[in-house]
Amino acid sequence: MPSAVASAREILTRLHDVMAGRDPAQAKLNAVVAIIAEALDSEVCSIYLLREGVLELYATRGLSEEAVHVTKLALGEGLVGTIAEDVEVLNLDEAASHPDFAYRPETGEERFRSFAGVPIIRRERAVGVLAVQHIDQRGYQDVEIEALQTVAMVLSELIANAGLIDTTATGTDRVQSTAAVRIAGQKLVDGMASGFAVYHQPRVHIEHTVAEDTDAERHRVYAAFDKMREQIEKMTAQAEFGGGGEHEEVLETYKMFAYDEGWARRINEAIDSGLTAEAAIERVQQRTRQRMRQIDDPLLADRMHDLEDLANRLLRIVSGQMGTAAQMGLRQDTILIARNLGPAELLEYDKRRLKGVILEEGSLTAHVTIVARAMGVPVLGRARGIRRSVAEGDLLLLDVSEAAVFARPSSTMEEAFEARLTLRQKRKAAFAALRDVPPTTRDGHRVTVMVNAGLRDDVAALDITGADGIGLFRTEFQFLVSATLPQRERQQRLYKEVLDAAGDRPVIFRTVDIGGDKALPYLTHDNGEEENPAMGWRALRLALERGGLMKAQARALLEAAAGRTLNVMFPMVSEAWEFDEAKALFEAQRAWIQGRGRKLPLEVRYGAMLEVPALAEQLDLLLPKLEFLSIGTNDLTQFLFAADRANPKLAERYDWLSPSILRFIARVVGPCREAGVALAVCGEMGGRTLEAMALIGVGIDRLSITPAAVGPIKAMLRSLDRGAIETFMTGLLANPPRDMRGALADWATRTGVELA
Repeated sequence: MPSAVASAREILTRLHDVMAGRDPAQAKLNAVVAIIAEALDSEVCSIYLLREGVLELYATRGLSEEAVHVTKLALGEGLVGTIAEDVEVLNLDEAASHPDFAYRPETGEERFRSFAGVPIIRRERAVGVLAVQHIDQRGYQDVEIEALQTVAMVLSELIANAGLIDTTATGTDRVQSTAAVRIAGQKLVDGMASGFAVYHQPRVHIEHTVAEDTDAERHRVYAAFDKMREQIEKMTAQAEFGGGGEHEEVLETYKMFAYDEGWARRINEAIDSGLTAEAAIERVQQRTRQRMRQIDDPLLADRMHDLEDLANRLLRIVSGQMGTAAQMGLRQDTILIARNLGPAELLEYDKRRLKGVILEEGSLTAHVTIVARAMGVPVLGRARGIRRSVAEGDLLLLDVSEAAVFARPSSTMEEAFEARLTLRQKRKAAFAALRDVPPTTRDGHRVTVMVNAGLRDDVAALDITGADGIGLFRTEFQFLVSATLPQRERQQRLYKEVLDAAGDRPVIFRTVDIGGDKALPYLTHDNGEEENPAMGWRALRLALERGGLMKAQARALLEAAAGRTLNVMFPMVSEAWEFDEAKALFEAQRAWIQGRGRKLPLEVRYGAMLEVPALAEQLDLLLPKLEFLSIGTNDLTQFLFAADRANPKLAERYDWLSPSILRFIARVVGPCREAGVALAVCGEMGGRTLEAMALIGVGIDRLSITPAAVGPIKAMLRSLDRGAIETFMTGLLANPPRDMRGALADWATRTGVELA
């Protein structure tokens, strides 16, 4: 079999003549299947088109001619229906063995064993399927699949020009209603804003797919790459955030993609196959999208989104269609809507007009989220179906704290939104007034309130909130936003900047918690796919196996804390010996630094995360070795209840105020007090006022929470009598009611505790 480029070029050369002819569409499709069957030495080639919501056999070479326009398959039905529904390739050496195989007797296909099919894609949707079959049992080679996918792109143009695209299938997602509507999403960057809907960019419609002059197309792509890289260099140089931050590393990683030679090479290979510059970029972009659909790891998918963003930019440059909303300029307060955004594209917008962003996709670790946080722009993600509900120019009320956006609001809704916004601002001002007020209960007990952080920029929350320090600094975030493993010097620089910004307030660094559901594309292991990644090869388990990774982090932390106190906490400790090994590794690096005459921390304090319930059975062995212990309530809850917190069916089923959780924590308090080990609760539980009140009642006096929760928690503590809640909790846990939450809320109301 010749190379994929040669195969595609041969077919495209012949297809060019077919498309340029004056024959009707049916005759052209008949010619296409004959050309492909011959070029790929296949006994069958068939084209199915989506018509009125079903896939209709439109042309075939090898199946019964009587089946044309007779055989029809629903989306998801049979192999062809599966390809169209999933927008995925199928390549089978034994078609009948596939669970979705469906036999159609009128086609006469029973004697053909092998099958390969690719979707015909138009505007990111499957509008048909191109399939080949062979009488022998064989798997089609990758080069043959590549050729089929390239031909499918040309077919998309042919059937569009012939008016054969099913408009009911491709859809324009037009808004059908003018009524007010609420659209739910995911909280990415908190905030509230109002503005008018503006869609980020129109799709670039590719008019011609087959190249007349390959060299000319290649030069067009080279020029477009130069212009794109120039734009990105200019934008990233002009970005103004004030101070350093992870967003700077994000932009550097983004620039690395722009200069990726592998990406440029794939586009050039597509041009060599006979495609125009626009079609070649779109061809590679389609392949990227298909890979994204197959990626379960959200972090790797986020990196693929950056490549998608760059491909969109390159396509607009090479086609001359530069009309994004950013280039046209924002004329009024705007809520921007996009399927996804790259960080550089966000930087193009006028910050004075851009009030918020809504993404159909997006995630907390996406690069655009990090940059938006640095810009102070609220972002709502995962807003599914927003194109069907919101038209350009609609008034939008964005409330990320409620994880929702309201389109075309009524006057009553606008008034309610303004009232919430005013209340939010007043409460924010009231909580800000507590910045310098200590978190002391009514009966004089001082509670330590610290914040969780993971970004360099998060340290600013210490001054804003008046928190006592950082009780949990998640060091893995630097690893997640990097395209490659962060070098020790880069890690050290981050840790030193965090310590400098914190001043004399303590910072507890949790060693890297990666692996499992936080897999890194540049750090692989041979454990295969994990069915339960949250309980898999992650955190300390992975770090102890990858000794080099942990040694580099240990040296970076020790050198960054020279002349100061270093607080180190190990995550996911299951048994005491794991803590011993981790501490020994740090101490070995400490000795290595000392042996070279370098400055060391004044003191190194070691702690552990109590997330795995088994560790509670070894506290007698572990506590003598610790300075502090932190209960990670997020992981602890799912491990105690055997309930995946990412499963929406289970997310609300097991309450943090369950007697099981509170009793577990209460049993840990006593041994820690006797051993003189500081015990804290880290996680979302401690940042909710009712839950925090219950924690104080079982003996917790150290909390590490999100910065936004510090004000409400301080207000709650100052209205709480510690002795009274401890007495109440003792009785409540001895004979717990079914509705613990209701009982606690009722007690708070009766005793005047301020709950947010």
